[in-house]
Amino acid sequence: MAPIPDQDPALGNTPEFSVSELSGAVKRMVEDQFGHVRVRGEIGRVSRPASGHVYLDLKDDRAVLSGVIWKGNAARLQTKPEQGLEVIATGRLTTFPGQSKYQIVIESIEPAGVGALMKLLEDRRKALAAEGLFDADRKKPLPFLPKVIGVVTSPSGAVIRDILHRLRDRFPRHVLIWPTRVQGETAAAEVAAGIRGFNALEPGGAIPRPDLIIVARGGGSVEDLWPFNEEVVVRATADSAIPLISAVGHETDTTLIDFASDLRAPTPTAAAEHAVPVRADLLAQVMDLGTRQHRIISRRIEQARSDVRSLARALPKPERLLDMQRQRLDMAGEKLTALKARGFERHRARLTTLDARLSARSPAAQVTASRRQLDGLAQRLSRRRATATETARRALDPVAARLPRLFTNQVVRARRRLDQSTRLLETLSHKSVLERGFALALDASGRPIRSADAARAEGRFALEFAGADRVTVKTVDGPPPEGSAKKPAQKAASKQAPKTQATGASGGKGQGELF
Repeated sequence: MAPIPDQDPALGNTPEFSVSELSGAVKRMVEDQFGHVRVRGEIGRVSRPASGHVYLDLKDDRAVLSGVIWKGNAARLQTKPEQGLEVIATGRLTTFPGQSKYQIVIESIEPAGVGALMKLLEDRRKALAAEGLFDADRKKPLPFLPKVIGVVTSPSGAVIRDILHRLRDRFPRHVLIWPTRVQGETAAAEVAAGIRGFNALEPGGAIPRPDLIIVARGGGSVEDLWPFNEEVVVRATADSAIPLISAVGHETDTTLIDFASDLRAPTPTAAAEHAVPVRADLLAQVMDLGTRQHRIISRRIEQARSDVRSLARALPKPERLLDMQRQRLDMAGEKLTALKARGFERHRARLTTLDARLSARSPAAQVTASRRQLDGLAQRLSRRRATATETARRALDPVAARLPRLFTNQVVRARRRLDQSTRLLETLSHKSVLERGFALALDASGRPIRSADAARAEGRFALEFAGADRVTVKTVDGPPPEGSAKKPAQKAASKQAPKTQATGASGGKGQGELF
């Protein structure tokens, strides 16, 4: 490297570099010395920007080394870089002049032991196993031929196509797909929601409830399959009331959902094979069973026929059996004829006796006897009626003689009581008082006025005299007119009663002052 020509002679022979020249010299030296290295460490910070490159830190207990994985290498890595994973990174060292730091450009990564991620997985497996989530007695048997199969997987991957194709080849069934992500941060929650969602469907509802669930994903790295190691997925699988098959990854891949599921399939295609039998094999088996059943029934029928023929040869001829019965029938007929004749005689004698008894009790005889009895009763009734009539007449004659006198006495007493009541009414009536020259003061409603204050308060009232004549009177305040002569009784009355003026009378002309 040539020094800058213009330099101060006082500095001697010390060369002078620009920043870029010095950074370039350091870069060449580092790349020459460490052109190919393998570094072991634990992955710390991991960053994945939109460019597709991966930036990370490799660290141990004393130092940290920055690293970068270019986009093309990042897509080809078998082991995806995750924080906490202990790895061996292969690449080359270089410098980044823009920040004056050195870093390793990683070309490949391979696991370097269990690491923090594997240790976390093992610890989780032990903890869940201790809770009994992986026990064999929790495993449920798979249905032989489910009507509905629920599949929890990505709807756009090759996995669902493989499952549907395999089911169609073996035994077509109704398939429900619960679309989820199978990789990334939200994949675990979506898979658990799919399992619980299928279990929450009501039997006989609008959406049929699956008889079997398949959780499927294709192969990938430990990091890609990590959502199926999450506790939420494992617990949803263990709590599923519907039998569940796990088909995650390839045959060599193992996740925690495999321990909690009722059956682990090595591949999604194998899960479809475990889910349903081969329809053609079932048809062949049914046909074979039908053929065997037909042969067995045919043999049983032929054997029964042979047994019947053997039994028929051992039986006697029907004619011989009937001869004995015919003879017995003839003997019984003769006995029956004799018994019939004796029975007829016995019944004839009994009928003769009954006829005599019946003649004595015939309706004509009964009517004649009843008529005689009625005639006797009629005669007795006539005699008793004449006797009763004469007795009643003798008892009523004295009563008939006394009745006019009693009626006359009742009328006289009633007339006396009426006269007494009339005299008492006339004595107590106010009209007798009016006949003696008195008058009755009445208010506007026709009720008597009982005091001078009431007459003064009324202002106008009526005076009723004998003969039902009334005079309307109006009260007048002030002294009496001069020259009026009053009787001593009238003077005394004038001191107590108000002065009045007559305004009219019924049945005559107007009248002046009354008092």
